[in-house]
Amino acid sequence: MKVLVLNCGSSSLKCQLIDMEKNERIMKGHYERIGGSRSVLRFNVRGEKTVIEHPARDFEEAISEILNLLVSEKYKIIRNFNEIGAVGHRIVHGGEKFKNSVVIDDKVIKVIEECITLAPLHNPAGLAGIYACQKLLPNTPMVAVFDTAFHQTIPEKAYIYQLPYKYYEDYKIRKYGFHGISHRYVSKRITEIIGREDLKVINCHLGQGASLCAIKNGKSIDTTMGLTPLAGLPMGTRCGDVDPSIIPTVMKLYDIKPDEMLRIMNKESGAWGISGVSTDFRDIERTAAHGDKRSILALESRAYIIAQYIAKFIVTLNGVDVITFAGGIGEKGLEERERICNYLECFGIKLDKEKNKIRGEECKISSDDSKVDIYIVPTNEEILIAQDTYELVK
Repeated sequence: MKVLVLNCGSSSLKCQLIDMEKNERIMKGHYERIGGSRSVLRFNVRGEKTVIEHPARDFEEAISEILNLLVSEKYKIIRNFNEIGAVGHRIVHGGEKFKNSVVIDDKVIKVIEECITLAPLHNPAGLAGIYACQKLLPNTPMVAVFDTAFHQTIPEKAYIYQLPYKYYEDYKIRKYGFHGISHRYVSKRITEIIGREDLKVINCHLGQGASLCAIKNGKSIDTTMGLTPLAGLPMGTRCGDVDPSIIPTVMKLYDIKPDEMLRIMNKESGAWGISGVSTDFRDIERTAAHGDKRSILALESRAYIIAQYIAKFIVTLNGVDVITFAGGIGEKGLEERERICNYLECFGIKLDKEKNKIRGEECKISSDDSKVDIYIVPTNEEILIAQDTYELVK
């Protein structure tokens, strides 16, 4: 069976076509600037890369273009659309309703719609992908794989906020957590690598978005993101945790409206807000290496906070067996890994600086005398979405 994996963002679409029997990724695509006149599709077919400029006003047009390329004379990836056995959709928020991936039907769509209030930027995009496939691939079964589902094992004491309980009763205001597909993949993979299921793992998914997850025996026990992906660690453009009183104070001082304040915290804060250099950590690393004080501050502050959260999760798990690094920066940012681990030596957690000189490869990077194993485990959300989809529809 060939499974089409779709990950719809606010104005972008990531996709893969995976042959589950051969365990082969046939196609990978990334459609950018959907809704604009300069939409671009980066298309990779079995390692052959090309860039296609093709306007896509919405997700239906973007998905239609990708499907047409799959059957085109140039690529001949599939003979017809019937070769696509199923479509797997990454859906960000499933609220408390979904603890696992599910086959999409009208009831599932209704719940995803109800969760828009919890994820106003993400769930509408995921729904747009579902609606488009209902129209373009009407006879193809679809599966929703939720970013929040893995964290549904978090205990009540960890997910409840110390606010009036009626907020939870009336509107389900609580910690949900995100990056669950990535955290679940890494949890599964590190179990395979070490050969044990009874592991206490702290996974560090570090990229433009970033979160940690405390995992015990393969289950999420706590995570850093909250009701929304804004909470927890400082990120590329997100502020992470701040004193709540700062928000109304800044709004009064600068005469800022609520929507604008949310935009600032999501789009103009984090490493970009502190450094003033770039939203790309590679640029900030370069300016920090040349002595730029604000860049150094942005990177050191982030590492300091991540290390503090790791220490917190050691308490949560009553110890730790493995620390894993995933996500774009976790996998490739050897400087960030070193900065974080320097703070953890008091726990006997020691990085081998020579082993750490590696980018994007699965590897053990802890020193021989470290009390805790440290691994790079490149995440693969798409294959997990494809596996869930395959298992549910085969």
